[in-house]
Amino acid sequence: MILKELISNLAILVAILFVYTQLTNSSPLRRTSSRRQKITAGILAGILSNVLMLYSMPMDSVIIDLRHIPVVLMSYYGGSIPALITMVMIIIGRFLFGFTTQAVLAIIFIGGTTLLTLFITRLELSKMKKVFLALTLSNLIFTIMLTFLSLRIDTLISFVLSYWSISYLAGFLSFYVVEYVRRNQRILNKYKSESVTDGLTGLNNVRKFDQLFNNVCTEAQDRDEKVSLLYIDIDHFKKVNDTYGHIEGDQVLVELSHILTSTVRTFDHVSRNGGEEFTVILLDCPAQRAEEISERIRKKVQNHSFRLATGESITITVSIGIACYDETTNTPQLLIVEADQALYEAKQSGRNLVYLSNKFAREHV
Repeated sequence: MILKELISNLAILVAILFVYTQLTNSSPLRRTSSRRQKITAGILAGILSNVLMLYSMPMDSVIIDLRHIPVVLMSYYGGSIPALITMVMIIIGRFLFGFTTQAVLAIIFIGGTTLLTLFITRLELSKMKKVFLALTLSNLIFTIMLTFLSLRIDTLISFVLSYWSISYLAGFLSFYVVEYVRRNQRILNKYKSESVTDGLTGLNNVRKFDQLFNNVCTEAQDRDEKVSLLYIDIDHFKKVNDTYGHIEGDQVLVELSHILTSTVRTFDHVSRNGGEEFTVILLDCPAQRAEEISERIRKKVQNHSFRLATGESITITVSIGIACYDETTNTPQLLIVEADQALYEAKQSGRNLVYLSNKFAREHV
């Protein structure tokens, strides 16, 4: 019977922890989490503890459960706020079963476990040592509480050995589940980020650009807003790579990405579409404003000293092609074609130029 009850408790514990870690993937509980998140986590952990109390495991004349595991988890991951909230909810839940000597001992047990675990989590120990020490001290407190129940020595020994084994099993299994799920979530999130992020510059890659561009086109038509697209290309970049090497060329690309992000508005979308080609989607931006921003980019790049790892500084220039919905085209999906053609015209007209689609190129010196 005890094995059946144990499996039921472990199944409940693991299932709820798995669901909770999945739901909090974007903002897992940490000591630095917001107060609101800590309070919510503490309440949920308190509910879990009370559920575990309902599924208690009878052993001879004593009933045990795993109510202390959520307290240890909250202490470790969230600190004092969620741990104390969980503790209070356990105490309230225990009083619902009646005010007896066992209830008082249970309160002392859960209170001592909470305070000692909070202390242990602040020690300079490894993760596993903290978990082991917290569970061990919790088990010791429980064992001391049992001595007040006047159990026979053989019953007490058997009961203590069983409880310690169950407590360790549930405790380490709970931490394993949380760590396992979070580790896989971090890996998955990393892969998701890398799939839409340029590994060198940290900007959006071409895949993310396509997603953003399609969304922006749809929203521009729905809201009747102007959208401008900049195509930016480094002039004679091959010469930089041939002269200084690809590592130095990569450094130039990184610095250029910083110039772009610092020049455009925070809500605009900057992407590296490949090689030395960059794009900027300017939201709610007419052609004239796009030209002003492009000119500011061109001048910043022209006047910037790109420092190489050797200590040498070089200068580069960029050519920029612009297209705007609904000024240069009435079809937002054609922005890419028009901006690319405008960039080509800027290159053909002498480089270091800003060229607006369907207009004459203007050379800048």
